[in-house]
Amino acid sequence: MICADFHTHTTFSTDGTGAPEDMLRQAASLGLKYYCFTDHMDYDFPGEEGAFTFSPEEYFSALLPLKRRYAGRLTVSVGVELGLRNEPELLNAMPKRCEALLSAYPFDFVIGSTHVLQYEDPYEPSFWERRSPEEGVRLYLESILDNARAYDGFQVYGHLDYILRYLPQGAQVDMRRFRDLYDAILKQLLAKGKGIELNTANYARGASEPHPEAWVLSRYRELGGELLTIGSDAHRPDRIAYDFARAERLLLRLGYRYYATFSEKKPDFHRLGEV
Repeated sequence: MICADFHTHTTFSTDGTGAPEDMLRQAASLGLKYYCFTDHMDYDFPGEEGAFTFSPEEYFSALLPLKRRYAGRLTVSVGVELGLRNEPELLNAMPKRCEALLSAYPFDFVIGSTHVLQYEDPYEPSFWERRSPEEGVRLYLESILDNARAYDGFQVYGHLDYILRYLPQGAQVDMRRFRDLYDAILKQLLAKGKGIELNTANYARGASEPHPEAWVLSRYRELGGELLTIGSDAHRPDRIAYDFARAERLLLRLGYRYYATFSEKKPDFHRLGEV
């Protein structure tokens, strides 16, 4: 049984609807043993100023007392999901800005993610008006490779094929066409000691595959990858640990034996398949 959810969002995220303690109550009721808050910190997000950022002071002031209150019932980690950017004008300043945040506050765990491409949010239909689905996917994967090279403070890279959530209606892209790019990404992450996550949010959307697809998870393992976290990407309580039993069956079928949790940015490994 997977007993840790290491990708979740609260009302500290612009798109989160679950209050922090409501999320913890649900996690405890599900029998989880480990839980991590990873609210969005996406500097310079397009649109409204300050969107997808939070006050670190308020964040820790709210979450650390909850961490203490739930001790003995649930091991709570305070993390963050950093939005990494590869626009040329940002590639010098943004890594320094992220490093300053991580140096100033005691985050237990950091997910690096790509949400924005070329100053645009792929969630918006306008992003696709000038790009084919294949071009958008390639830009997305290229940005991950750039970011994996430029940033160091994260422990795992999040939802490696996140952009598939927002393809134009009816569009399909065979991600195996980008096998070489995936290999470059995975090898770069491994060279820097970084992991990846299995993210079950795609299951919640009715898809047959998690993020990333099973063949990517298999390839990561073939290349020697062992550092893997499990996250629901829940933005409300009822999505916590979504379809984790299905995720566990997949990982065991692919030959995985362990998944990781983090405290003070150090991993602890837990065996899959154990109650």
